[in-house]
Amino acid sequence: MEDYVRILDHLPQGHPDRSRSYREPVAYALGEDEFKLFELTPKENVTLTAGDRAYIGKDIEKRDVILHVKRRVSWEELTNAAQSELPFIIDEIVIEKAERFVRFFNEAQAITTRFHMLELLPGLGKKTMWMVLEERKKGPFKGFEDIAQRVPAIRHPDKLIAKRIEMELSDASQKYHLFAAR
Repeated sequence: MEDYVRILDHLPQGHPDRSRSYREPVAYALGEDEFKLFELTPKENVTLTAGDRAYIGKDIEKRDVILHVKRRVSWEELTNAAQSELPFIIDEIVIEKAERFVRFFNEAQAITTRFHMLELLPGLGKKTMWMVLEERKKGPFKGFEDIAQRVPAIRHPDKLIAKRIEMELSDASQKYHLFAAR
């Protein structure tokens, strides 16, 4: 269940593809915890900008800018502006919730006897995976900087995580989902 989202795009005049008589303000957003994509109805006379954080949880009194959640959407249903804003918003969330993603490096397990969760990160192959596993034996990683120092093949672990989340959202054919809810 998502409580907070990050706004990707706000259309105060409504979606241009919808008929004029039915147009109402709409916003597209990304959930902070499960990385779900949403179409939202903002409250009247509210101005939202990309990157704004908004509450969409069950407590109606706490909803200061969002009237209600219309529906979940797929990546293809986002506006072009929302699609282009998505990587930047994902980067911000990954940095803010670094502890969660460092825990992934510390706890990632094998999926099958020949395939490991770490191998799902873009650009990370078997050799680098084994380097991470060997370093993990010496002690848990404390942060992204620690991972980058101890495993020289991974310069920007936060970027790998962000790219994987983006892949899970934009490519419906992804078999495994590490971070984004289906």
